[in-house]
Amino acid sequence: QVQLAESGGGSVQAGGSLRLSCAASGVSGNTYCLGWFRQAPGKERERAAVLYTGGGGMAYYGDSVKGRFTISRDNAKNTLFLQMSSLKPEDTAMYYCAAVPIPGPTAWGRTFCAGASSEKYAYWGQGTPVTVSS
Repeated sequence: QVQLAESGGGSVQAGGSLRLSCAASGVSGNTYCLGWFRQAPGKERERAAVLYTGGGGMAYYGDSVKGRFTISRDNAKNTLFLQMSSLKPEDTAMYYCAAVPIPGPTAWGRTFCAGASSEKYAYWGQGTPVTVSS
C-alpha cells in the first residue's frame, strides 16, 4: 500500500525559498510517476513537477514553475523533494504529493508521466500549505 506524507510548507516572502518533502512508503522496487501538484483557493489543481522513476529518470515541470522549482528524490530514504526558489505570491497554494505506478516500458512510461493529469494519479498525500507574501 502506497502512503504519502508531505511536510515543509510554510510562509515565506516573495523571492524566498522553501523545500517540500514527501515521505513515500510502498514505492520501492517499482516504477512510478511521482508528482507535486498544487491548488490555490478557487482554482483548479495544477501540476507543478513530475518525476519518472524508471530507467534514466526524467523530470517535467509546469510552465509557471520552470526554472524556479526542482523535483528530486532520495531513493535511500524514499523521499520526494520539491525545491522552490524565487517564490511569487501566485505560488501560494496547497501542495500535494502524488504517485501512480507505471507498468509499461520506459518510452511509454516517460510519455505517460510527461502528460498525465491529476486524475491519473492513484495515491495522494494530505497536502502542505505554502503562503508567499509580497
